[in-house]
Amino acid sequence: MSFLRTRSDAAVEADAAAEADAACGCPTDVAARIPQQRGINRRTMLKGIGAAGAAAAVSGSVLSSRLAYAADPTYTGDVLVVLSLRGGVDGLSVIPPVGDPAYAGLRPNIGIPSSLALPLGGVFGMHPALAPLKPFYDTGKLAVVHAVGQPTGSRSHFKDSEELERAAPGTSLRTGWLDRVLGVRGAGTAFQAVQLGSNMLPGSLLGPSPDLAMSSIDSFTLNVWDGYRPQVLAALSAMHAGVQHPVAQQAATTLAALSTAASMKTAGYTPANGAVYPTSALGKALRDLARLIKGNVGLQVATLDYGNWDMHNGLGRPGDANGWMHKQLADVAACLAAFATDLGAGLANVSLVTLTEFGRRAKENGDGGVDHGYGQAVLALGGGLRGGQVYGRWPGLAPANLDNGDLAVATDYRQILTEILQKRCRVGDVSGIFPGLAVAPLGLANAR
Repeated sequence: MSFLRTRSDAAVEADAAAEADAACGCPTDVAARIPQQRGINRRTMLKGIGAAGAAAAVSGSVLSSRLAYAADPTYTGDVLVVLSLRGGVDGLSVIPPVGDPAYAGLRPNIGIPSSLALPLGGVFGMHPALAPLKPFYDTGKLAVVHAVGQPTGSRSHFKDSEELERAAPGTSLRTGWLDRVLGVRGAGTAFQAVQLGSNMLPGSLLGPSPDLAMSSIDSFTLNVWDGYRPQVLAALSAMHAGVQHPVAQQAATTLAALSTAASMKTAGYTPANGAVYPTSALGKALRDLARLIKGNVGLQVATLDYGNWDMHNGLGRPGDANGWMHKQLADVAACLAAFATDLGAGLANVSLVTLTEFGRRAKENGDGGVDHGYGQAVLALGGGLRGGQVYGRWPGLAPANLDNGDLAVATDYRQILTEILQKRCRVGDVSGIFPGLAVAPLGLANAR
């Protein structure tokens, strides 16, 4: 069994990013630049297609028009959404420290002036392209953490992405941190953990826990001719019925997941509250995410990717709506605003966090861009968060405060994840998820 595969907007964006890397000296191989699998191997077939080992019962026939799963009643935490902004986002553009005396001097051409920045209080502003998200900040649903990073950053796309998703520095653990979260929770439905917008799983889900990857709900189907699909599905169901074997369990889980997706496709979807999603890859993935959340399919963890952030050159001047950074951020803002609007009151049960492998250097380069750096900015969106604030200690941009020319890291990104996991996602002890981490809550989340 396999998915129907199409060339997505995300793949086109990744290729464009690879072309930009070729000009600046970054690896031109997308797989080397950003460690995402581009082909299907045995592991992704078992995990992504077979939803290997998922413990869930098939409700009636796999061809039933009813949803095959109901939410796991034992889980009462938030749906955790991780949006990976791959390529190393420039946090000093996303959340510019317009009140820092050194900022304007470091970025005379690409820096966001205070006259254009959306004020967040204190020294910080928000890139004007993020205007659709400002109301969520003002109403306490969007929080920012600045000067965030990894304890052992290398400024290498591949290494830092791998370490970001492993989240266990100084250990021999090879699983992803989200896989370890799932391991602590125990088995759920086949839709317990889902990668949306791609049929390739991220490194954060690497490990034995079951998960699912799909380009979209509507394209998630058995790759056979439509006229034969009902007969093939029925035959596969009958062939594995009553068989006590892991492969039979995989088959039952997969067939039930296919039935659920088919039911959702037949039902169609209309976003609520007047929400209008952009037609970009991220917009389509977030629209499907809202469908899964509202569909009550047992979703606990969702991952999404958005690449093309490696802006060594041509980042864009302030106020240029056609600039690279402006267009990227405008899409992110429009997509997230539509998602939050669509969920409405349901946002109270969702916590979304953005992650990127590293930030960019404090000083702009001669090509109108910024090279690989260290500290970054993180956005956290959810109804249970204490938004309307910029969290974390600000180290400042004075020469003596920089880390080899970069914004210094003052907050370990795992602290953000730990607080959301413990306060919003019903995870207690995180020592097995983030080994060696001394927990220091920032206060950005309300306890459920």
